[in-house]
Amino acid sequence: MKSATMIAIENLNICFPEFAIRDVHLSVKKGEFFTLLGPTGAGKSLILEAIAGLAPITSGSLFLKGEEITHLPPEKRHLSIVYQDGALFPHLTVYENIAFGLKYLKEKPAHLPKPQDLMKRLGILHLASRKPKGLSGGEKQRTALARALAVAPDLLLLDEPLSALDPATRKDIGTLLKTLHTEMGMTCLMVTHDFAEARALGTCCAIIHQGKIHQQGPIDKLMANPKTQFVSRFLMI
Repeated sequence: MKSATMIAIENLNICFPEFAIRDVHLSVKKGEFFTLLGPTGAGKSLILEAIAGLAPITSGSLFLKGEEITHLPPEKRHLSIVYQDGALFPHLTVYENIAFGLKYLKEKPAHLPKPQDLMKRLGILHLASRKPKGLSGGEKQRTALARALAVAPDLLLLDEPLSALDPATRKDIGTLLKTLHTEMGMTCLMVTHDFAEARALGTCCAIIHQGKIHQQGPIDKLMANPKTQFVSRFLMI
């Protein structure tokens, strides 16, 4: 496996009585912003949670930086996930939410950012003592991003992080994500149902429908050469 690969999914299957992820192969390079694109109910979030160790895998393998993580518990996978609603702890302050994961790090990397520095970078330093109930949607997502970045993850997973925001805030947080990705060299895997969003943030994507990857690769190449009728319809080509 190439060292340039950050996350690799091989022959992933997740079987439930009424839905299944089937034979998914996916590879995201180090430093890449990759999007998993598809309609609601396609299985995007389920794949993300399988990578995070939060969803059961029927068969297949997951590799992070060449090391298999298929059976590792979530806390040992060196990755972070940001959900659509931020999923902040309501009883903790912004600072406490951001610093929460630090106490579970057995080995702290040398490049571990300080919570105060992250809050300053994301424009929420003045909110340090406030609790989630008093935050706007954009402030919650900025806090959730800071919490995810505080543990210096190898991979940042983003589960529809912009979909619950109003248009102006969505644009603001989208710009922030792109800036953070560029400046920090993060590897990101984001799920979304919005093609315009995927194109604005990422360069490569995989298109999924009914639990099956239809096509993946650079977005421009997918647009120029859709392999299935579904891909063509979804991209509105």
